[in-house]
Amino acid sequence: MEGRVFTFAGLINSNHDFIIGFYTILVALLVLLFAKLATRNMQIIPTGLQNVYEFFISGIINVASDVAGREIALKYLPLAGTIAFFVFFSNAIGIIPGFESPTSSWSFTLVLALVVFFYYHYEGIKAKGFFHYFGHFLGPVKVLAPLMLPIEIISHFSRIISLSFRLFGNIKGDDMFLLVMLMLAPWLAPLPAFAILTLMAFLQAFVFMILTYVYIAGAVMEEDH
Repeated sequence: MEGRVFTFAGLINSNHDFIIGFYTILVALLVLLFAKLATRNMQIIPTGLQNVYEFFISGIINVASDVAGREIALKYLPLAGTIAFFVFFSNAIGIIPGFESPTSSWSFTLVLALVVFFYYHYEGIKAKGFFHYFGHFLGPVKVLAPLMLPIEIISHFSRIISLSFRLFGNIKGDDMFLLVMLMLAPWLAPLPAFAILTLMAFLQAFVFMILTYVYIAGAVMEEDH
């Protein structure tokens, strides 16, 4: 019944998994639609939506270049950029009354975290080789290898929890905050709240994107020592 009250998708089916799946597909279609509109009529001097997308993409490249280097920033832009836009739209859609953020579901954020987790390990193995990549888990001092190996394993698996819970917790909290504001003062209070939540939607997408770059860079780059 809760889905029927607060979401349009709940009018079709009140099952929460269905609601999250419905808005996940909707967000994916919106990301594709806006990307198509932004690249439909490419111009040397960008205007309109093309200008907005080029601004954000150049921002992603510049920030990622500072974190991981220009080469890695460009090479992994398709993954990190797609994640950034997908997470932002997933966050932002929940600000609209009657919709729910897919990122307010831990199952959704867990899948995103697992995609990043397996992908950066795959890239690390491809770049360094299986034994060299996992050999790094043993640390530089062989005597300390039995101690370093479980620490490294726990450290990497904790990234799944960190990525998924950070995004889930923040967006779930934002949705609850907006719901309370709408109940207390439905006409005046939500106006500044919408601005704050839009900023948070952008910030959480940025954090997820930059951590994706950090993890990939750590997997494929050789240590100086």
